[in-house]
Amino acid sequence: MEIKSITSKIIFVLLFTGILVSAQTVKTGTTAAQVLKINVGPRAVGMGGAFTALSDDITSIYWNPGGLANLTTNEALFNHTTLYADIGYDFAAFAANLGEFGNLGAFVSVLSVDEMEVRTIELPEGTGEFFDISSMVIGLSYARNLTENFSIGFNAKYIGESIYNMRAQGFALDVGTMYRIPVLNELRIAASITNFGTKMRLEGRDVLVITKGGASGDNLLNSNLELDYFDLPLTFRFGLSADLMKQTTSRLTVALDAIHPNDHTEYVNTGFEYSWNEIIFIRAGYNSLFERDSEKGMTFGIGLNYRLIDYVKVKFDYAYQDFGRLTEAHFFSMGVAF
Repeated sequence: MEIKSITSKIIFVLLFTGILVSAQTVKTGTTAAQVLKINVGPRAVGMGGAFTALSDDITSIYWNPGGLANLTTNEALFNHTTLYADIGYDFAAFAANLGEFGNLGAFVSVLSVDEMEVRTIELPEGTGEFFDISSMVIGLSYARNLTENFSIGFNAKYIGESIYNMRAQGFALDVGTMYRIPVLNELRIAASITNFGTKMRLEGRDVLVITKGGASGDNLLNSNLELDYFDLPLTFRFGLSADLMKQTTSRLTVALDAIHPNDHTEYVNTGFEYSWNEIIFIRAGYNSLFERDSEKGMTFGIGLNYRLIDYVKVKFDYAYQDFGRLTEAHFFSMGVAF
């Protein structure tokens, strides 16, 4: 009875927080650390990003840390994404199954952009200097089953960003839950809140302004521009998933996510995954339905799980996502479970 009471309280807190998030004013393009919004894992991307209630592999760390409790083995993953405008994004994670204690994970993600030439009003063709842009997220995860059907998980992460001579840093927490109901070959209900943390502000030598002043007008005066603090992209997700078909050799899973970010309009992700013998996978979905001014759309993906030996399985996944006028993005990952 005590565990059920705790479970009910956790679900209530998540839903109540989601209502508060939904009540916020939409402030498009006013949050920092956009790297936190880049989707992780070709499996989830191929399903249109509808992965909150399906989370059962190591990419749960991103979508719903509560799903990390579903791992029954140790798992490692490397994800590479080729985005528009020559932006590269890499994500690597490791999770260990610790039995009754739960599952523990660690992850790092890096966004990078090719060097660009510094241009000024006086020197529009370039000053001869170059600058780059980068972001990094490092974090730890923990998840466990509180009951046979209910799990909860947490992430703690550090975020760092840099552009030219400027730096910003912040810290954030994620929390997620999943509840499994034994109907329709198992109906899963899940919710997560991600990127709840500190505000971020750029700091560095580029805010230094040198002006002439004093009685003679020849003195040099140093001053610093005071830049604003910006919120992190706080996101509330609520998801449903179910296995519409589950036979000896075939499985068809459908999923639906409703998402509310604090820096844009609400939207819906939906998708499906067909599995043959849990070896070959075909996925499709639609990302960001009903989102205002969205450039996202259809997604497709394929996967292959190959067992090398009894206790070692290698996973290869690929996904394609349509970004409208920004053309397309390609997601690749390779993982191993042991």
